Amino acid sequence: MDKKKSQTIAFTVFRILGGTVVGILLWILGFIIYNGIGVINWEFLTSEPSEGMTSGGIFPAIAGTFCLITGSSLFAFPVGIMSGIFINEYAGNGRLIKFIRIMTNNLGSIPSIVFGLFGMALFVNTFGFGDSILAGSLTLGLLSLPLIIRTTEEALKAVPDTYRTGSLALGASKLQTIRKVILPMAFPNIITGLILSTGRVSGETAPILFTVAAYFLPKLPSGIFDQVMALPYHLYVIATSGTDIEASRPIAYGTALTLIVIVLLINILATSLRKYFGNKVKTD
Repeated sequence: MDKKKSQTIAFTVFRILGGTVVGILLWILGFIIYNGIGVINWEFLTSEPSEGMTSGGIFPAIAGTFCLITGSSLFAFPVGIMSGIFINEYAGNGRLIKFIRIMTNNLGSIPSIVFGLFGMALFVNTFGFGDSILAGSLTLGLLSLPLIIRTTEEALKAVPDTYRTGSLALGASKLQTIRKVILPMAFPNIITGLILSTGRVSGETAPILFTVAAYFLPKLPSGIFDQVMALPYHLYVIATSGTDIEASRPIAYGTALTLIVIVLLINILATSLRKYFGNKVKTD
């Protein structure tokens, strides 16, 4: 078999596999949209659950999800980005840094339920935060840290060293070089890690199960030490252990569709920001 024929077969196999993945994704989305679109309306999105969560809306769960996304982002984004900057720009390539990289990769592969148990032991019990937005946000922030650190480090590595040496040769300090030259060029790629981490946080159930999520709490939180409902846990509850599972099944599909739309909107916003900063770097 000649080289051209082997290449054609390989690309055909890749196209088939890619089409299969896309087809499965479209089938899942179509199934959820078909079963959930009939429930979606303004009242469903803005009202509280009622009658044992067999009717009413999911607004407290939507608000709780946004609280957790915001809280975890406020913690994980700066810590993760600064950690990535330190590892790539300051730490060098010694044994300690290699060990830190290995541990970061291992941390990213730990099941989310382990983070939930750790968050319960540390934030809920040891620090005394209780089941609260603060405890849940910190737990979700720890969950997303490895991804943010690694993507930040890879984004910084992609910036050619000539920009660093050129900036330093012109008299800029290392900090000025990072802040004015390196970060603006790497930021479009850093946003990729932020997108992925936000998408993962918004759909996690196990960590919030032990740290913040309430089974039924039809009201909005008044502070960071309150419990909240959240879309992933709400979906799990009404689909598996509600008062009337069959009656609440349409609400479960509507909740799943709402969660997918929220993640999609976050990704669109973040992608737009990445495009904006990417164009800004090119023009500068």
